[in-house]
This record gives sequence, C-alpha cells and structure tokens, in this order.
Amino acid sequence: MIKLSAVIITYNEEKKIERCLLSLKSIVDEIVVVDSFSTDKTEKICLKHGVRFSTHKFDGYIEQKNYALTCASNDYILSLDADEAISEELKKSILKVKANWKYDGYYFNRFNNYCGQWIHHSNWYPDQKLRLFDRRKGSWGGVNPHDRFIQSKGATKKHLKGDLLHWVLSTYDDHIDKANRFSTIAAEEAFKKGKRASIITILFHAIWRFLKSYFIRLGILDGYNGFVISSFSSYTVFLKYIKLRQMNLRVKGRFENRKSTKNPTIAS
Repeated sequence: MIKLSAVIITYNEEKKIERCLLSLKSIVDEIVVVDSFSTDKTEKICLKHGVRFSTHKFDGYIEQKNYALTCASNDYILSLDADEAISEELKKSILKVKANWKYDGYYFNRFNNYCGQWIHHSNWYPDQKLRLFDRRKGSWGGVNPHDRFIQSKGATKKHLKGDLLHWVLSTYDDHIDKANRFSTIAAEEAFKKGKRASIITILFHAIWRFLKSYFIRLGILDGYNGFVISSFSSYTVFLKYIKLRQMNLRVKGRFENRKSTKNPTIAS
C-alpha cells in the first residue's frame, strides 16, 4: 500500500477548512497545509487536527500549489482546496487505489454547491478534476487563477467513482467579489502574454459564455441559480476583457506620450 499525502493551500479559511480536514482523516497518511499568512483561525483549526502547517508568500495559485507539493513527505498526492471535501463514495475509491496503485494519476467529478443548491449543469458538472497523482509525473500549470495539474508526456490516468464536494459560493455578494478578483488575475495573466482586447472581442466572449453555460451546458435546468451562474460567468469574462483593454490602452498611452516627447511639435 502506498503512502498518501493530502496537500491544501489556504488563506483565511476558518469557516471551511475543518470540513475538508475531517473528510481526509481516514484516507491519507499526512495532511500538509501551506498558508498565505491567514489572519483568522485557520492555523489554530489545522493544528488541532494534527496538520503539518507552514506559511509561504502567495505569488499565484499555480506557484503556491507547486511549492506545496515540495512540502509533502510522500510522492503520492491528494490535492484539495479548503472549500472541498471527499464524498463517501470517492473515499472508498481512493482507498482501493491506495491498496493497488496502477496509474500515474486519477481524476473524478467535482460536485458544486452554489448558494445552498447542488448544481447539476451550467458547465459546473461533471467538472472533472485530476487531484490524485504521483507528483513525479507532472506539475501544476494552466493560467492563473484556473490552475490544473498537467501530467508529463506519456503519463497514465483513470477516472474514479464518487464526487469531490465543493462549496463554491454561499451568497451572490461573494460571487460579485470573486468575479472581480478572478477577472483581475485573468486579465493580468493575459496581458503578460501580450493579448489584446477590442470591443468586438469583449462582446463576443461575454455573450458566448452566457449562451454556452445556459443553453449548451443546460444551465437552464438548474432553475434560477442556473441563470445566475451563467450570467455571472458572462460578467466575469466581460470584466476580464475590459480590464485587459484598459491595460492595453494604458501602455499605448505611455508609448504615444514617449513618441510625442521625442518628436515635439515646433511652434511657429
């Protein structure tokens, strides 16, 4: 049987972390938490449950999760966020894998709870995540804030039965705050890669995101919250691209200012 380390990154998660930790206790051999200097009771709760707790400056989700992997004692990792927990069915699947590890990674469905409702559509289910893996066979990548574990070329994976439970947001105000924060991170990442945003780009991506979530991914079947989720998804994309455009225009403005300084108009 392999030794398994659970790895979690946190920041001010006192309301959610205990549920996550309790769901892991009968599955893993150690729990490692890397915290970004929380100001609430996150550390106290973690230490109460015998967690290996450390702090590290947050430079991004991908960067923090890759650092956290190095803190684990074992190569076999179960990665969770503080607002997630292992369902009973998934727990049984993971215990079977521990007893007979055959693949380099295992993925499973994430089931999201939004404002008290479990969401079955809206592009949020099955929401497959590869969270059980051999850390020697890949690393965290993607584009912040949407990190994902990327396996090395030739690595194998298998789907497991059971859901990873995720209490994503509890109020609409929380969603507004998250849309603002995540859109800023996404815009900054796009800007670093030299991407640009026109008015047409903004309109197209925002409208398409709503249509995809609400109609193609059947958000309409999730009732009122399906409409809200699809609308917020569109809104987040809208914010991302208008922020990116603002960054583009600022750079253009600085460039044109330098150009006018180097080539001043001579008054007659």
